[in-house]
Amino acid sequence: MALKAKPPSAAAACGSWVTRFDDGLASGSHRQCLSLDITAPILGKVEQGLRLNEAEALHLLEHAALVDLTVAATIVRNRNNDPGKVSYIIDRNVNYTDVCNVYCTFCAFYHKPGDPRGYVLTKEQLRQKAEETKALGGTGFLLQGGVNPDLPWEYYLDLVHYLSHDLGIWVHGFSPIEIQMMAKLSGQSLRKTLEDLKDAGLGSIPGGGAEVLVDRIRKKIAPLKGGPEKWLEVMEAAHEAGLKTTATMMYGITETLAERIEHFRVIREQQDRALARNNGGGYTAFVAWPFQSGHTVWEGKLEKPTDTEYLRTIATARIYLDNMPHIQSSWVTMGKKTGQVALHYGCDDMGSLMLEENVVSAAGTCYNVNKDEMVRLIHDAGFEPWQRDNVYGIVNPTPWPV
Repeated sequence: MALKAKPPSAAAACGSWVTRFDDGLASGSHRQCLSLDITAPILGKVEQGLRLNEAEALHLLEHAALVDLTVAATIVRNRNNDPGKVSYIIDRNVNYTDVCNVYCTFCAFYHKPGDPRGYVLTKEQLRQKAEETKALGGTGFLLQGGVNPDLPWEYYLDLVHYLSHDLGIWVHGFSPIEIQMMAKLSGQSLRKTLEDLKDAGLGSIPGGGAEVLVDRIRKKIAPLKGGPEKWLEVMEAAHEAGLKTTATMMYGITETLAERIEHFRVIREQQDRALARNNGGGYTAFVAWPFQSGHTVWEGKLEKPTDTEYLRTIATARIYLDNMPHIQSSWVTMGKKTGQVALHYGCDDMGSLMLEENVVSAAGTCYNVNKDEMVRLIHDAGFEPWQRDNVYGIVNPTPWPV
């Protein structure tokens, strides 16, 4: 059964919206009770449908008991989505090239320009991948590559047109850093570059490359990507052009908890602007995952991510991002069981079957499922599964048998 717990009233005193199990705090201490005195009215605001500010979100992330986070996140989830259903998608992560000149310190996937090990997929290889994807009931490609200086602007227009028009594959394509490069190649504004890509067949844009949208962190881990404004300006231009995009966060790479909340803040404000335009553009979903340090310069230097930290982060995101339609579970990095648990911490989407995935697996984290297993995972977690496309349209309306 889906979680349907109802929280106590906002007037609950310390001991109601409080620790019903020890969440790592000093249980029973005066300090804890003071924290819970602050927590209770914040959770009351969630129950009433009121928007939280950054300080309140940070308090929940730092201090709220897991049991309270699961209830509060489920309240917000159910306001945005059918309480009994969870979506998934059959698509393929296609990295059309691994050549990149941005040299992010956290990436184990890229090859430098001129490295003979680098590749650019041929049209025949893309055709084979498309045919395999459609044969398995898939609908699209999550298309991303490195920032390859050897590919001209016309290459991208031809690539998108070929996939969309010739192969019949939805193109959920290109991270903001790639689109920044394309704008330079085309000699056009971001808006015009995106409109040309849209005319060629680009359907939507993934949120890859956000990492943590805080200047200090981006300078530290990927200085050539530019500050958060570079990522955000591409998303703003995409939304102005009527394109749907996703938002992401890769956390656990030396940022503070307050900086995670700052990331949420700029995403929420940008979504407010998109929704005010009412032109079809905006974020469809948010997904967060912990940094996978394997085979990077960070290996062995950072604490490994925990399930509890992930659940706290994703639940707080669901509560704070009240204007985000969907929150995706990152079973690809956290594993299947935690992916299921996340469905009770605000997530309403299990994401992709991952018919192909190269970037996370290059860092040593490898999980995969087939369609039957995905359906079973959702059903066993207490929900009815439904297949979606990249913009959350229904692909397979056949209900799961009860």
